[in-house]
Amino acid sequence: MTDKKRIIIKLSGEALSGNSGKSIDPLRVKEIAKEIKDAYDVGTFEIGVIVGGGNIWRGKTASEMGMERSSADYMGMIATIMNALALQNGLEALGLETRTMTSLNIPEVAEPYIRRRALRHLEKGTIVIFGGGTGNPYFSTDTTSALRAAELGAKTILMAKNGTDGVYDKDPKSFGDAKRYQALTHHQVLEHRLEVMDSTAAALCKDNDIEIIVFDMNIEGNIKRAALGENIGTVIS
Repeated sequence: MTDKKRIIIKLSGEALSGNSGKSIDPLRVKEIAKEIKDAYDVGTFEIGVIVGGGNIWRGKTASEMGMERSSADYMGMIATIMNALALQNGLEALGLETRTMTSLNIPEVAEPYIRRRALRHLEKGTIVIFGGGTGNPYFSTDTTSALRAAELGAKTILMAKNGTDGVYDKDPKSFGDAKRYQALTHHQVLEHRLEVMDSTAAALCKDNDIEIIVFDMNIEGNIKRAALGENIGTVIS
């Protein structure tokens, strides 16, 4: 065991595409990898990362088009693995020891997710990227973040948003008078159905006393600031 703080960073898939119009923009991946490295270089964190797949595929949208939901969700899980591999390469290019672990068994490209092995990697200072969601349809990558945090003993999830700087009482893009919350409880998030993460993920965080920090990842240095606990977004505890 180490005395380092274990954190999970949750990235949206759309963040990897940037403004380039590409599904995965290599330059944007490099920028995100640099942001994660800055947090890692503080020297007091063990870091796990989960990336969504929305830049490539959205299972819910596909199901609304008539595709069978389970098949659509499995395609989304594969999209998250593609993003995880892209980010792994970005981190390794910066000299960081990195492993991608997947809940879907693809041994040719990544290690299978085994809890004890993941713990060992983290304790050795390896950044672990978790691809493939939970391995089950009907669950989001938000739920994966909460589940992995609970399994691995991480007490903080950094919810890195793509252009949103916290949790608001209503959509700030539609309402000029939207108010940003500085702090919330898990109970308030569930009771008021605030769109931080899906309700399954929020309930998991509540039950396991996992803090969530919601912040804008598009501001340089914010991942490091959030990890250090600076007041840059909304804290849910």
